[in-house]
Amino acid sequence: MAITREDISILLKNYDCDNLTVAALGGHSCLDVCHGAKQHGFNTLALVKKGREKTYNKYYATSEGEGCVDETIVLDNFSDVTKPEIVSILQKKNTILTSSRYWWVYFDDFSKVENDLLVPIHGTRDMVKLEERDCTPVNQYDILKQADIRIPKIFKDSSEIDSLVIVKANESIRGYERAFFFASSPEQYQERVDELLKNGTITEDSLKNAVIEEFILGAQVNLNFFYSPLTDQLELMGTDMRRQTSLDGFLRLPADSQSEILKLQQPKLIETGHVAVTMKESLLEKAFELGENFVKTSKEMHPEGIIGAFALQGAVDAGKGHEDFVIFDVSMRIPGSPGTPFTPYSSYLHGSSMSFGQRIGLELKRAVESNRLNEIVT
Repeated sequence: MAITREDISILLKNYDCDNLTVAALGGHSCLDVCHGAKQHGFNTLALVKKGREKTYNKYYATSEGEGCVDETIVLDNFSDVTKPEIVSILQKKNTILTSSRYWWVYFDDFSKVENDLLVPIHGTRDMVKLEERDCTPVNQYDILKQADIRIPKIFKDSSEIDSLVIVKANESIRGYERAFFFASSPEQYQERVDELLKNGTITEDSLKNAVIEEFILGAQVNLNFFYSPLTDQLELMGTDMRRQTSLDGFLRLPADSQSEILKLQQPKLIETGHVAVTMKESLLEKAFELGENFVKTSKEMHPEGIIGAFALQGAVDAGKGHEDFVIFDVSMRIPGSPGTPFTPYSSYLHGSSMSFGQRIGLELKRAVESNRLNEIVT
């Protein structure tokens, strides 16, 4: 049976809210979360997978006023966090967990997060799975459409392709990553599919659930937001874009070299990091309107709606004579980019630039001080 808000409220009554621990799975945005939590006086904890612990218990461990990770718990697998003995430890430490994409990627059975992990999570516990386009009856496309947010044209079948498209199919080895490829005709689509099936990048099963999207020839920008139920206020934390391997290296080559490489291989779009970007001020109102529509619709379509960090990832298209955001991906939790403070938008509101980790820490601090912690965790 799914953990309810009432279950969390009962648990919080036994918490020592003057001695909270903020925890994250060791990867994605864990250091960002721990650093921000330390700024606001919380204890910090990293739940790490065996073999990946040095980042947290050596290089960034707190010691003599330095570092940001107070403690680590080493697990054989990230999914072990749902085991009763680990849950008990977290409860005794008055732990507030933070949500990231790792909660979906590394859990073969996400229902255990929904049913067995009786520890408060800042963010909306079960909305992470809505990022997947093929795993749930309702997904990110449904929320975006209901919110009247423009998304790329979706082609139901490869035979319909009449313009440049990007195809998103899950990789055969790393099922949580997508093997992107481009095509501009049904024939070109089939050529690329045959090549990827032959070299084992994708499988017939992953192809069945692939999404064929119109490719937007616009300036890419990710709108990184934070929604606070405490103030009913939406904040734009920062804007960035993805840095992808091997596409970035490919684009740095002269055109004649690109042509030669394309005879041998296609560039891959594997996310490696993010680059901070800014956008002109006249686009801000449009960006906030998208975020507000998303928050409003999430509340209409989900019992809690989105809480805390989320991102609308897309591009600015000017093909119809005016600039228009087109959103092709949604993060229903903290984005995996620590670069948000390097754009100015949070400083316009808070006086100085603020990371997602710092903003989460501030939200938790405000909630504790006003006795409203149960409103921002699920």
